[in-house]
Amino acid sequence: MQKINKKLFEYIENSPSAFHAIDNQVRALEKGGYTRLLESMEWKIIPGGKYFVTRNDSSIIALRVPEKEYKSFMIMSSHSDSPTFRIKENPEMVEGGAYVKLNTEKYGGMLMATWFDRPLSIAGRVIVKEKNGTIAQKLVNLDKDLVMLPSLAIHMNREANDGYKYNAQKDMLPLMTMNTDLKLLDLVASELKIKKEDIIGQDLFLYNRDKGAVWGAEDEFISIGRLDDLQCAFASLTAFMAAKDNEQAITMHCVFDNEEVGSGTKQGADSTFLSDVMARINEALGYNSSKLISAIASGMMLSADNAHSAHPNHMDMCDPTNKVFMNKGIVIKFNANQKYTTDGVSYALFTEICKKAKVPTQVFVNRSDIAGGSTLGNISTAHVSLNSVDIGLAQLAMHSSYETAGAKDVEFMVLAATKFFETYIEINGAGNYNIC
Repeated sequence: MQKINKKLFEYIENSPSAFHAIDNQVRALEKGGYTRLLESMEWKIIPGGKYFVTRNDSSIIALRVPEKEYKSFMIMSSHSDSPTFRIKENPEMVEGGAYVKLNTEKYGGMLMATWFDRPLSIAGRVIVKEKNGTIAQKLVNLDKDLVMLPSLAIHMNREANDGYKYNAQKDMLPLMTMNTDLKLLDLVASELKIKKEDIIGQDLFLYNRDKGAVWGAEDEFISIGRLDDLQCAFASLTAFMAAKDNEQAITMHCVFDNEEVGSGTKQGADSTFLSDVMARINEALGYNSSKLISAIASGMMLSADNAHSAHPNHMDMCDPTNKVFMNKGIVIKFNANQKYTTDGVSYALFTEICKKAKVPTQVFVNRSDIAGGSTLGNISTAHVSLNSVDIGLAQLAMHSSYETAGAKDVEFMVLAATKFFETYIEINGAGNYNIC
């Protein structure tokens, strides 16, 4: 447990943006012998092969093909993005002739108060025009305590503790320097050892610099930024690479970007990315479209995105009969209005897999008078229709810049996902299933 949490912290701390999160997965897959496929080129896929493909460098799909004819897909999906602040173009704003702050805009729905009075930095990608005319993408992480959002002193707002409505354009602009001649792109160019004039585009974001911590009287809690959803993305990749070969199904590890803003991008779950990849795999293996449709119908997806743990100070916010807790196992999420895809069949199949893995499960349902969030599953299955279950790990302070989860739960997710990737669901008649 300690070993896997240490690896989780290393992964998250080295993934300050969605681009870095995917780049780190690419490196792990290449080290594991996986071959990169490019969407812009023809694919050559062979039985027994191991491959991956990225889109926008912020989403990834990795796959393993069985030696024999494949019969279905076993898919686990998660997302690479987290709520943060995007740095706007021409961001520098000089105040009082002395301070330089940066103009930002919200990305996703975050708890804004948690971003104040802590060390922040900036990471993402820049687009660079090289000497030969090539336009290239470069990852950048200004790996230092670079900016901060200072709170307004209580003396200047005596009602601050009675509630304050933050204004994203006024309150959420981080202080960077007192050198009024310094530009953010000066720092980026220096970090990348290039000329500032060669930077022709950027996608830069704030991130929290606080390191991961294991805490509690018995070290039962972990805290770090971006647990939602890099915790599931890490567990999915770890399990995918550790699983034994599946002799019946193509196994797929998917991480999509832009879940926090609705997934409606070319690299989001509401894009053609997954369906494009599945169609091209099937075609490259020499099968017709009917084969693909039957394989999808026989497949299953785990939509993995973290869930709300019961809060020690707000137990009344939970459903009265379905409270979930950290360190009590994988959370399976239900919603009558299909914000989560779990139904009786997918619940039954997944819980049986978890029993084989000796992993505990628990059920999450929102209070009937509180609207919950949505996630990847229902969006993905609108494009690729197969049995799907929404799962996650219980956590506190979701969408804070520093979140908390259970120290035992990453291991639970890895064990269950490993067993899932090794499983084949056999449909032997209308409404009848065997877990093989």
